[in-house]
Amino acid sequence: MQRIRLRYTKRGRLRFNSHRDFQRAFERALRRAEVPMAYSAGFTPHPKVSYANAAPTGTASEAEYLEIALTEARDPELLRALLDASLPAGLDVVDAVEARAPGLADRLAASVWELRLDGVPHATAEEAVRAFLAEAEVEVERQTKKGMRTFDTRGAVAALDVLPSGGDRPQAGPCAILRLVVRHLTPAVRPDDVLSGLRVAADLAPPVPAAVTRLAQGPLDAETGTVTDPLAPDRDDAKALAATPQAASGTPPTAGDGTG
Repeated sequence: MQRIRLRYTKRGRLRFNSHRDFQRAFERALRRAEVPMAYSAGFTPHPKVSYANAAPTGTASEAEYLEIALTEARDPELLRALLDASLPAGLDVVDAVEARAPGLADRLAASVWELRLDGVPHATAEEAVRAFLAEAEVEVERQTKKGMRTFDTRGAVAALDVLPSGGDRPQAGPCAILRLVVRHLTPAVRPDDVLSGLRVAADLAPPVPAAVTRLAQGPLDAETGTVTDPLAPDRDDAKALAATPQAASGTPPTAGDGTG
């Protein structure tokens, strides 16, 4: 069984699609592209698709991930192109690798978000961010499946900045753009939770809902505070395998040689 990991996007109006909406669209794309999917056992078999940390409904994303299991080997790039052509514009499959290293979900340790705050002056956003970061804890409440919960938003934030390009625009009005790095904790802290934290810490209340986009998700580099590519280990393992003498000669690796 071959496993392929894909990165896809949610753009434009399709950011309002729920995760279930995407699942239905993706399963239709699998059928259109004639992907040789592996299926679960039981009375109602389903294609083996594992979704990892989907973005909330209403937020755009450049970095959503999933894994599929195939019964026949396929070239990842060819498969990516077929699936991309079978999905509507806005749901775009932009990267594909063969799964070589375990634990994709475990690699998704943090996300980078961009928050566009129309109607908020740049200086006001900077002041609010300074106040938020100065706090040891910023607690907010949110309704969850288990009822109302109170949790700390400050502890989940690895970085929060106001981008220089987010200054006031004379014709269109003020607009601040925040760049946010959030650790994936339990309970999950979402961008709207951080906005609630900014309201608690600094009374920041944008006049219109924020436009939110996930730019990246993956391992968090503790030294630099950056989020790195979660598919890099799979690419590195594929390159290492291709560079082995057995791969170069076409000879299959023998058991116990560490290349399997």
